Amino acid sequence: MGDLDHTHDARIQTWVASATPGCDFPLQNLPLGIFRPAHDASAPWRVGTAIGAHVLDLGGCAEDGLLDDADPAALHALDADTLNGLMALPGTTVTSLRHAVHALLRADTGHRRATERRLHAMEAVTLRLPVRIGNYTDFYASLHHATNTGRLLRPDSPLMANYPWLPVAYHGRPSSVVVSGTPVRRPWGQQRTSSGVPELRPSGKLDLELEVGLFVGAGNPLGEPIPIAEAADHLFGCCLLNDWSARDIQAWEYQPLGPFLGKNFATTISPWVVTRQALLPFRTAPAPREPGLPAPLPYLSDVREATTGAFDIHLEWQLRTTRMREGGDAAVTVARTNLGSLLWTPAQLIAHHTVNGCNLEPGDLLGSGTVSGPDATACGSMLELTKGGREPWTLPNGETRGFLEDGDEVVLRGRCSAPGAASIGFGECHGRISPAR
Repeated sequence: MGDLDHTHDARIQTWVASATPGCDFPLQNLPLGIFRPAHDASAPWRVGTAIGAHVLDLGGCAEDGLLDDADPAALHALDADTLNGLMALPGTTVTSLRHAVHALLRADTGHRRATERRLHAMEAVTLRLPVRIGNYTDFYASLHHATNTGRLLRPDSPLMANYPWLPVAYHGRPSSVVVSGTPVRRPWGQQRTSSGVPELRPSGKLDLELEVGLFVGAGNPLGEPIPIAEAADHLFGCCLLNDWSARDIQAWEYQPLGPFLGKNFATTISPWVVTRQALLPFRTAPAPREPGLPAPLPYLSDVREATTGAFDIHLEWQLRTTRMREGGDAAVTVARTNLGSLLWTPAQLIAHHTVNGCNLEPGDLLGSGTVSGPDATACGSMLELTKGGREPWTLPNGETRGFLEDGDEVVLRGRCSAPGAASIGFGECHGRISPAR
């Protein structure tokens, strides 16, 4: 998966004044995304990196000869309007681009004036989905989430028999994955009624799911599984992901084949992909398996995974209602949790996904599943927080919520920190609920 190098050194500063310590996008992050000037809807989309409160046009820097130290294959991939080309390249090639960009932005660069020409203020650009997503798989990898939700249905036996043995997942809908800031319309769907005859109506139990999205880099040929020892090398990077869920629609339809219309109406992701190179300082051991849980089968077991297979990513979700917005109130943090608490690591998800020969492709999106902790302060969904809506949550202004109402805005945030490392963030992943048609 690579080793730490000078681009992770917290002592190295940048000349970009907005990239101050504690911001989401310091010099040690350099996430990748797709942008264009907000004032020109006819301008081509470009590959960029976030630095402080600015976006650096990497394609433009390549055209100016400022990135010639990078591998030519990486420079060729910058002449595109998605990150798929970069994602298909070997990790060493992508790292060469990171090194070249780092050299341009560090305080002692000799190319500051030339680079400043390619720097845009973040508020002056439009961001879009960074990747052409061919496939989307959403996992169910949080033991706490599975236990919290299972207990609502099966108090005495919340986990299904297969859960401790394999990473459970379903295939989602890539066409309805949207970038942060896109409104989310309340969906219609069949719902159970007391008469036994279902009724078609707008969802009354609209929910969020706090997740991390994992982007696949180099894929695998059809029929050729990715061994667990190599799986981490197939992770390109991460984003924040909100798997919006209509719980009433889901409850009626999910048996026997799983989620469908209750899930596929919208999935929101953050616009910046934090690369695996940027995440290296934040590798950590997975959470210990709880007593009574079996050890993973051999194809999911690896010494490296047992020691550094997880990522220490602090996650939180916030809520801002219409009344709060009208009163000028900031969003309130509802819950905090950590990706490192998952039962399965990203590499285990990749190894399991391909063990049957399924071919992953560059840009495929894997959702971690809702990331939750054992108590209400760490619930990654309202389903868990409010016990299925039976115990509404009270906001500081006195409003209550069992599930999301029209006008509610949900904001996801993520941050990594470790001793001796520069803290990095993911930016925002937010969406506002629009009324049903």
